[in-house]
Amino acid sequence: MSPVAGFRALPLRSRLALLVAVAVAVAVAGVAAVSWFMVRAQLRDQLDGSLRSTDAVEQVTKSPAYRLGCLSKPPVGPGQFVSDLNATVQLDFADGSHCWVDGRETLPVTRIDKEIARGQRGPSLYDSTTADGDRVRVYSQPLRVETQAGTQQVALAVAKPLADVDEPLSTLAWVLLLVAGIGALGAGAAGLVVARAGLRPVDELTGAVEHIARTEDLTVRIPDEGEDEIARLSRSFNSMTAALASSRDRQSQLIADAGHELRTPLTSLRTNVELLARSEETGRALPPEDRRELLASVKAQMSELAALIGDLQELSRPDADRPGPLQVVAWHDIAVTALARVRLRGPELSFVADIQPWYVRGEAASLERAVVNVLDNAVKFSPPGGVVEVRLRAGELTVRDHGPGIPAEELPHVFDRFWRSPTARALPGSGLGLSIVARTVRRAGGTAELRAAADGGAGTEAVLRIPGAPAPPPGDPSDGVVRDQ
Repeated sequence: MSPVAGFRALPLRSRLALLVAVAVAVAVAGVAAVSWFMVRAQLRDQLDGSLRSTDAVEQVTKSPAYRLGCLSKPPVGPGQFVSDLNATVQLDFADGSHCWVDGRETLPVTRIDKEIARGQRGPSLYDSTTADGDRVRVYSQPLRVETQAGTQQVALAVAKPLADVDEPLSTLAWVLLLVAGIGALGAGAAGLVVARAGLRPVDELTGAVEHIARTEDLTVRIPDEGEDEIARLSRSFNSMTAALASSRDRQSQLIADAGHELRTPLTSLRTNVELLARSEETGRALPPEDRRELLASVKAQMSELAALIGDLQELSRPDADRPGPLQVVAWHDIAVTALARVRLRGPELSFVADIQPWYVRGEAASLERAVVNVLDNAVKFSPPGGVVEVRLRAGELTVRDHGPGIPAEELPHVFDRFWRSPTARALPGSGLGLSIVARTVRRAGGTAELRAAADGGAGTEAVLRIPGAPAPPPGDPSDGVVRDQ
């Protein structure tokens, strides 16, 4: 398994703690490295400054090279100095020879020293190694001296051990490494604590989701205090579960109501069919009049059952409340077509129509079904020989009947699914017509209302309002007229 895959397999809090530890370790390591190099440069600069400021020229005049001749090695014991310079000093000649001046050991004559002795180079700083193998920092500068051979230019080399710099740097490196390790461990522990505290709401959300998946209990709610991302996520989750619970409740209610409404026509249909079947089985024919009534009842019940199934299919459409592509349609033509269809269902009634042009955006078939449902409702409650008034003005379609009306306390429920007024339960219908009307009009951006007659007389007014215009929009390829399907 690759390191990336192994990292992704860790729990989220472990990954956060590890990332924090790595980030802090990298930061501390970077600071430690910068600090170490800065201290190293500072110590080197101090060492170079001390080499430049060492008064070795005066020491040359005290050297045995003046009194005893040139010495190639120190005449003193190990670890001793002739003066208080605390440095190795020697004269280097262009031929590669040298004269010891001061210090506990001697230095090799380098190319740089020879070039300085020849006058080809100025004062220089460089690292070197003594004859005993100790690393030193050397400052070599030109100098003219009087020797037994006469006056000549030499290179005066002054060296101090690099251990004066390396030992503090080594100690500092171990201290920085220890601090970096402790910092990384502390950051990892702190990151784990912070990750646990920060992910506690996520753990609660995870537990709630697992509980819902296990028990299907949509009443679970998560605390959503605050305004941070976790609180927003909790509120979104609570809204989602509330919406799911509401949807499930509506679905359960729809199934229960549908089962209740289907039971009545199915029971009647089954009873009538059993009567016909028993008549055939026993050989005792029903009287012609009873048979015709029975068949008419079966036909009416089948029609009612088919209408109920159609209404249920309309309500079960997933896009019933979802905005979608709508077309410009002539609502006045839809109203005229729907009115022509309903006239056939109430030939004993009179219809008075005042329909003016109005264009809306919607689905022609759905709008026509909504208008037909409203007109059917008016026909159903109109007394024999009554009048149904239909008016469409400025986007407001009003259908007025002169029936018994609806009590004021029942008006808020008329658009609920399967709701039927107690006075209308004996009449045919599923109780879904006005619910479909409300949803269709709402999808077109309008509103539906059922109210008592505005003039105070008998009857009810159904009012559908849909925004639109008295003329089709410019550039519309058609006149928007919708013909009868």
